Amino acid sequence: MEEIDRKIVSLLARNGRMSFTELARQAGLSVSAVHQRVRRLEQDGVIKGYAAMFNPEDLGLPLTAFVSIKPFDAAAPDDLPQRLEHLAAIEACHSVAGDENYILKVRVSSPAALEELLNQIRTLGGVSTRTTVVRVETPPRVRILDNSSSSAAGEETRTLRM
Repeated sequence: MEEIDRKIVSLLARNGRMSFTELARQAGLSVSAVHQRVRRLEQDGVIKGYAAMFNPEDLGLPLTAFVSIKPFDAAAPDDLPQRLEHLAAIEACHSVAGDENYILKVRVSSPAALEELLNQIRTLGGVSTRTTVVRVETPPRVRILDNSSSSAAGEETRTLRM
């Protein structure tokens, strides 16, 4: 990826509603050049979409938890994300190495709602769970990997959205 495209992606990751005029100014390009590059990044799948940030508490979802999942039968098909994708409380599903197979990030309205969700996950998934409730959540941090930074070189993060 060209450095200018990386700059455009970084700017849009911080503010997906940035106008093409402002994006062009900060990227040091013309508006038409930025528009063409953004369109190409979208068509190539580099930019997969745009999302609104929100405060979960304002939506009545003040409780956030991480749920580690371990299957009862290690030989069972690995289709857990598909079996759980209809559960709206699951915000993210991460495939991990270690004792557990997946870690879910969930948001619910109450401890009772969390217990109900855990029962659904256990029943639908045929899994055991270990739950960590988040007390204080840090604001989301946008991180764009920069090849010029030696600490970030070679690092990669993948999130499976459900």
